[in-house]
Amino acid sequence: MGGPSAEREVSLSSGRECAAALREAECDVMEVDAGPDVAARLIEIAPDVVFNALHGRWGEDGAIQGVLEWLRIPYTHSGILASALTLDKQRTKDVYRKVGLPVVDSVLASADAVRAAHVMPPPYVVKPYNEGSSVGIYIVDEAANGPPQLSDDMPERVMVEAFAPGRELTTTVMGDRALTVTDIITDGWYDYHAKYAPGGSRHELPAKVPAEIFDACMEYALRAHQALGCRGVSRTDFRWDETRGIDGLILLETNTQPGMTPTSLTPEQAAHVGISFPQFCRWLVEDASCDR
Repeated sequence: MGGPSAEREVSLSSGRECAAALREAECDVMEVDAGPDVAARLIEIAPDVVFNALHGRWGEDGAIQGVLEWLRIPYTHSGILASALTLDKQRTKDVYRKVGLPVVDSVLASADAVRAAHVMPPPYVVKPYNEGSSVGIYIVDEAANGPPQLSDDMPERVMVEAFAPGRELTTTVMGDRALTVTDIITDGWYDYHAKYAPGGSRHELPAKVPAEIFDACMEYALRAHQALGCRGVSRTDFRWDETRGIDGLILLETNTQPGMTPTSLTPEQAAHVGISFPQFCRWLVEDASCDR
C-alpha cells in the first residue's frame, strides 16, 4: 500500500480497507508502505502472499510485479505485461482496436506542444498517459479560445483524445466473469474528488440502460480483460452517448488495480452480486500466484 505515485493517498486508504477485510476473513495481515526498501522488507517478512493495493505508477505498471516475480512471492491482480499495458493508455487503445473494441481517436504529444496549439480540433481531453484516478485531466471545449495551459506538474508526454460525450459506465471483471454495470452520476466531470470524496458521485447499479448497452458493457469488459491479459480483477470504464445507441458506446480504459476504498466501484459491484468485501479480498488472495 502507499508507494510514491500520484495516487499514494488513495492506495493507503485502499490498503487499510483491504487489511481490515482480510483480518475479518481470518487472514494474518501485515501492512507495508512500499518505499525504496520494499524488496528488503518483503525478504524480511517472507509473506505467503502479497495483496497488491498499490495504485498508479510503480504499483500497477509492472514495476512491483517484477520485484515479486524476482522474489517468487505469489501476488494478487495482474502480472507484469498486463499491468504495463493497461497503465499506458495509448497502448491499451491499440489492443482495444486490434480486437475490435470501440474507442475514440487519440494521440500522444509533448506537454509543450499541447500548450502551444490545439493538437486536434476541440472538444478534446488531455490526460497523463500513465496515471489513473483522473489525476491531471483537462477538458478543452469547442468554445475554448486557445490551447490548455497545462500545469507544470503534468508529465512531459500526455495523451490527447477526442471528447466522448455521454454517461459514465463501468464494469468489473472478476476472474472470467463480468459482474454488473454501474452508471456513475455526478454534477460534472468524474474527477479525483468525485471518485474518492464521500458524496462526490452517485453510483446507480445495476445501471438503468437498455439491455443492448448493458450486455455490450459486460461483453466488452470481459473481452478487454482477456485481450490485455489481466488476472484477478479489472474494471473497464466506458462513455455512452445515448443519442447514438450502441454506436455511442466507447471504451476509455481498463484498470488492473481498481480502487478498494469505501466509495469505490468494484467492491460495490461485488456486493451487488452477493460477494461481501471480506469474501472478495479473500478470493483475491486465494487467486494469487507468480507468473501472472
